[in-house]
Amino acid sequence: RERQRIPAPTGILEARASIMPAEKRIDAEDGVAYTFEELAEYYKGKYKKKAIEAYWDECKPVKKKGKAAKEPEPKVKAKSKGKAKAKTKAEPAPKSKAKAKAKADAAPKKESGRPALAGQYRSGKPVNVSPLTKMTKDDLGLLPQPKKPRFKTALVGIYVRSQPNGGTDKSSNGHRYDSIPFANGMIGADMSCQLINYVHEEHDVFFEVVKNFDALIVRCNPGQIKADGGYQNKFDDGMRALRKQGIQVWPSPDVMEFMGAKDALCKIADMSIGLEDTLAYYDAAAFSAGFKKTMAFQPRVIKQNRGSAGEGIWIIKLKSGNYCTSYGERSCADDEVLDMMEANDNHSEEHTVAEFVEFCLNGRTAKSGTWTSKGVGKYLEGGKEAGGQLVDQRFCPRIVEGELRYNMIGDSLFGIIHKKPKEGGISAVSGTGSIYTFYGPKEKKFANLTKNFLGADLAKIMPALGLTEEPIPLWWTSDFINASPPGTPEKDEKWIVGEFNCSCVGISKCLAACITDDAPNACFSDIAKKDANEVKRIGDMVGSKALTILLKEAKKTRIPAAAGEYLSGSPVDVSSLKKMTKDDLGLLQQPRKPKFKTALVGIYVRSQPNGGTDKSSNGQRYDSIPFANGVIGAGMSCQLIN
Repeated sequence: RERQRIPAPTGILEARASIMPAEKRIDAEDGVAYTFEELAEYYKGKYKKKAIEAYWDECKPVKKKGKAAKEPEPKVKAKSKGKAKAKTKAEPAPKSKAKAKAKADAAPKKESGRPALAGQYRSGKPVNVSPLTKMTKDDLGLLPQPKKPRFKTALVGIYVRSQPNGGTDKSSNGHRYDSIPFANGMIGADMSCQLINYVHEEHDVFFEVVKNFDALIVRCNPGQIKADGGYQNKFDDGMRALRKQGIQVWPSPDVMEFMGAKDALCKIADMSIGLEDTLAYYDAAAFSAGFKKTMAFQPRVIKQNRGSAGEGIWIIKLKSGNYCTSYGERSCADDEVLDMMEANDNHSEEHTVAEFVEFCLNGRTAKSGTWTSKGVGKYLEGGKEAGGQLVDQRFCPRIVEGELRYNMIGDSLFGIIHKKPKEGGISAVSGTGSIYTFYGPKEKKFANLTKNFLGADLAKIMPALGLTEEPIPLWWTSDFINASPPGTPEKDEKWIVGEFNCSCVGISKCLAACITDDAPNACFSDIAKKDANEVKRIGDMVGSKALTILLKEAKKTRIPAAAGEYLSGSPVDVSSLKKMTKDDLGLLQQPRKPKFKTALVGIYVRSQPNGGTDKSSNGQRYDSIPFANGVIGAGMSCQLIN
C-alpha cells in the first residue's frame, strides 16, 4: 500500500476541518496553536493524511478563556503555513490572516531551537511512533528534532505502572531523570532521538516500530521490566534480533550481561588491571571445595552475580587468623569461624564455614544459622544460564583507603571519583556515609593507572569478554581497588578492577530532576546551572561517540564481499533455493531498509565445466556483480540466485 501510494478516501481532511473549524491545538514543534486546516496544509506532502489526523489527536487543545479573552498571536513557523510572506503581499483570506500577520511581523529569531516547555511533546517524529502508548506527560527540556537527521535514534525507557510515579528513577513527567541529556547529546550531533517507552502488552508492535531506527539507547533499570509485569528475557531477545539486523543497541543485552557479570573479573585476570587468583564458581561442589581452599590461604572477597549496591558481596577473614603459608597447603574445616562484613551496609556477622556455604547455596535454612543480612542467599540458584555464579577474589586491605570510579564515555575518560568508606567501614556504596571526591580525567595522582588502563588494557576488554563485535558502551564505569602493599610509590601502584557497570549508569549531576518525598514535582529544570553545564558536556560527548560508531558501521556496508563471503541470503529468504556458487565476491552489502527488493537470476550449467563459458571461478556470471551493485547503490537490495 505504501509503495503504490494508494490514496486514502477523499474528503477526510475536509470533513474534519468542517466539524472543528474554530478549535485550535498546539503543535509541539513550535508550541503554537493552529486549526486543523492550517496544520494539515503545513504538513501536506511531508506526511500522509492519516498520520496528520493521528498527530492532531495527540496535539494539546487550547483551553478556552471566555468570550473576552484574546488569543495569543501565533509565533512564526520555520516553513510557511500560509502563503503571505510580507506586508506588501495581497490581503489573505480571513482564516489565514492572523497567521500571515505573524509571518510579516515576526523577527528572524528561530523559536524551534529552544528546549521543549512543560506540556510540549517532541518525540512523535521523524519515525512514526504513534502505535506505541505514550507513558509520559511531556518532553520538558528536549531539543527539537533535526529536520534531516544523519541517523534516527530513540531512547527506550520503562514506566513501571505498579510503582508511584513510574519508579524511583523518574522525574515528575515520567521520564527517567537523566534521559534528556542523552537525547539532547544525540540531537546536538545532528541525529534525531525520540523518547519512547516499552510496554510489555504491545511487545510485538514495539519491536516492529523500532526496526525503523538506526540505533537505540536502552535506559531501563534492572528489574523494572519485570516489576511492570513483563519478561526481561523476552525484551532482551527482541533487542538481540535487532542487533542481527544491523541496528545498534546501547548497551546490548549481551554487553550488559557479560560486562556486568562478576566472572568478568576472571576473564581479565591476566591483564594489568586484574588479579591472577580470581576464581568463579557455578556449582555447589566447586564452590564448597574452592572456597575452603582459598579461605585457608588468605582473606577473601566473595561476590554474588545478581546483587546490586553491594548486596551479596562479603569481605571475609578467619577469626582465628590461622592462614597457611602457601596456597593449597590446607582447606578450612566446616566448624572454623568466619568474621564477615557485607558491602551494602558494612554490617558484620560471624558464621562457621559450613553455615556460610549453606547460605550461599540454599539461603536461610536450619543448617545456615541466623542471618541479619537483607539478602536471601541462594547465589547459585538457576545455574550459570540464569546468572547463578560466585566470584572468589583476594581481599585487598587498602580498600579502606577507598576505591576509584572511572566514568567512561566510550573509550574516553570523563572523570574520576574517589569513594572513601566511612571510618571503620570497607564499602563505599552510596548511603553508607562514604566521602566522594571528584577529579578530572587528567588527575596526576592516578596518571599511571589512567595510562595503563586507557593505553594498554581498554582495547582488550571487549574481546576478553567475548564481545569482539560489540562497541565499548557509550556510558559506563569501572571501579578500581588499590592492590599494592602500603608504602608503594604512586607510580608503581597496582590498581585492579572491582567491577564494570554499563547497566543504566546514572548521571549524578541530574539527581535534582529525580522525584523524592521532599521534591514530588522535581523536573529537568531543577538542575542547577553549574551542574547543567557538566551534564550537557556528558550528553554532547555521548552524542559524538554514538555518531562515530554509526558512521563506522555505515562504512562497513560499503565494503564489498570478500572471497568466501555470501551476501545474498537476505532480505528475502532464499534458503529454499539451492546455492550453486562459491561466494558473492565483490558484491556490496544489502541495504537494511531497501526501497525495493530485487534479485539477479543466473543459471549454472552443471553439465559444463565451471557452470558455463560465461562464468567467473566462483560460479557467478562474469558481469553479474556490477549489475547487482548498481541496483544496491540505488537503495534497493539485489540478491544473486540461480
